[in-house]
Amino acid sequence: MSQAGPFPLYYPGDARRAFGSDEATRRFARAAQLEPGCRVLVLGCGPVGAPMLLARDLGCSVVAADTEDSLLASIRERVRALALADRVETRRVDLDRLGFPEGEFDAILIQGRVFYPLGTSLTTLRRLLAKRGRLGMTFPARVGRYTAKPALEFWEKRLGTHLLLPRELLLELEANGYEPESVETLTDLELDALYRDVEQRLQNAPVKDAEVLRQEISVHREQNGKAGVSYAFLIGRRKEPGEKPPASRDRG
Repeated sequence: MSQAGPFPLYYPGDARRAFGSDEATRRFARAAQLEPGCRVLVLGCGPVGAPMLLARDLGCSVVAADTEDSLLASIRERVRALALADRVETRRVDLDRLGFPEGEFDAILIQGRVFYPLGTSLTTLRRLLAKRGRLGMTFPARVGRYTAKPALEFWEKRLGTHLLLPRELLLELEANGYEPESVETLTDLELDALYRDVEQRLQNAPVKDAEVLRQEISVHREQNGKAGVSYAFLIGRRKEPGEKPPASRDRG
């Protein structure tokens, strides 16, 4: 297997995010059983509205974190406009050292960004979760019965590892100390719309990063939008060593 490309995977800061809608945020909040006062880290917040929704509608205490101040500027403006400074903190972070205490958050949410290799994400972020805390994160996945060879080669070179099916992503959650709870993937139409929005924002992107994203879009389109690769959103609950599995729901 070839060496992985650089992480985080480049993404235009002002482009729409996979799983970044208000409805997707609400689904995660329900799965994470978020209540007023819960502390949530939204990592890679960019233009998404999750920090405001979680703070304003659910009463959570939110840390909206990103790697560049420019990406946090719009969040800061909306926080001021909505008078949410007591519930939303914006923070620039270094991905090599996030700087948060262990067990700090009841939930961590990453919508449409891929900051680390899968295993690194799961181990790094687990330490920041409180007991029974939930992680919701985005990662590329194989979908459908057939994956085009150019798509497999592109993604395996980019990730430096095999591309996993959604159910295999859930197994990785379990292997890294989580109770896997759910996984969903973008449909072909959703991925088409995402790529159209991204494409419009590549003109001012760094040349090398823009080229990789153009290759990703091209691989998708060359197979009539059915390359067999999409983005997945997976949710897992932090599980403690020796914890018993959940009771069967079918009484079997």
